[in-house]
Amino acid sequence: MSSREDSIEITNSAMIENLEFKTIASQIRATLSPIIDPELKVSIVELGMIGGIDLIEGEVKIDLALTTIACPLRSQIQKEISSKISTLLPNAKVSFNVIAMSQADKAKAMQLARSAASKNAPNNSIPSNARIIAIASGKGGVGKSTTTSAMALGLAELGYRIGILDADIWGFSIPKILGMQAKVSASGTTDQWKIDPLKIQFGDGSISVVSMGFLSQDPTSAIMWRGLVLNRAFQHFIEDVDWSDIDYLLIDMPPGTGDIQMGLSRMLPQAQVIIVTTPSDAANEVAIRMLDMAQRGNLSVLGFIENMAYFLCDHGQRYEIFGKSGLDSSMATKDIEVLARIPISKANSDLNLNDMRAKWTSNDPDHSVEVMRKFAKQLTTEIAPIQEMSGCTSRIEQLLKKIELDKKE
Repeated sequence: MSSREDSIEITNSAMIENLEFKTIASQIRATLSPIIDPELKVSIVELGMIGGIDLIEGEVKIDLALTTIACPLRSQIQKEISSKISTLLPNAKVSFNVIAMSQADKAKAMQLARSAASKNAPNNSIPSNARIIAIASGKGGVGKSTTTSAMALGLAELGYRIGILDADIWGFSIPKILGMQAKVSASGTTDQWKIDPLKIQFGDGSISVVSMGFLSQDPTSAIMWRGLVLNRAFQHFIEDVDWSDIDYLLIDMPPGTGDIQMGLSRMLPQAQVIIVTTPSDAANEVAIRMLDMAQRGNLSVLGFIENMAYFLCDHGQRYEIFGKSGLDSSMATKDIEVLARIPISKANSDLNLNDMRAKWTSNDPDHSVEVMRKFAKQLTTEIAPIQEMSGCTSRIEQLLKKIELDKKE
């Protein structure tokens, strides 16, 4: 083979590799487009936050441009980027070169944010810095509602203001679990009324709940609504309830991958998802389908909670009654963690007369209570902490004022 042929062959190979890289880089940008900046409410790709992309020996290297290197949302954005890329390139490692935006790029980002805010103003009273977490499951009977309630109690104990939106319209159970029985009321003017959620104080915080259980005339009567009506009820619970006084909004989703789940990504695109499952292979298989639906709906999945993971005897012996879970190995290639494993618990099952609050305030709390207390602490410090949202935006606002003053001068 001549040297000219070698040259042509090498050149063609390089062209093919370059073409493949450009295709992958384009796919990465498309995959990252649904990630919304939590503060500016615009796609991070549209904001120009994704700079250069390199793919070297199985590692994706991304230039991430932030309004300031010290942006408090940095870790959250990086985690979401890594999670999205893992769905496209399961075995790739992701690394970041974090840089600060130029003054011109900051001004452009703020203009985009202002434009988006004027066009897409949220039709709800949820605070912009509140964390919205949907607790979902692929199937019923895995303890999703008890997990939601335990999360709320753990967070409220720490002093946070918690909202629970019981979106399980057909199978509501939050009122029973938390021992809340009353009817909700509304306040405001005829044109601007809001439903006031039922509120209880717990620990140093509070829990505000809205559920069909507070609206139904008879809690034992079946609610027989089709998908469109269910989705509309879910929308009312988001838009027509006063959620202004919360730090976390926990949404107790119905099981499965139906209308309400699909509506979540449209109505609350900033929501993040925790999937509840049990150790059985059948439950895990359905939970993975729930993960697929959430990712296809461009929702960020925080991880899994495995309920009824084991039974702990009084003498300390641990028994895996439903077998050893295969969830860790199933998630190894998906970059999704198992956040907590909750044991089988009398505190979470004996709810006939006493609500779960009584179990949490007992002098001898069940082991599952301690597990959920630890998880609540981890949620507020590592997994989904409340962010101080003024940091990045205030700097941009100051920059814009400076630019406007410079122009006048």
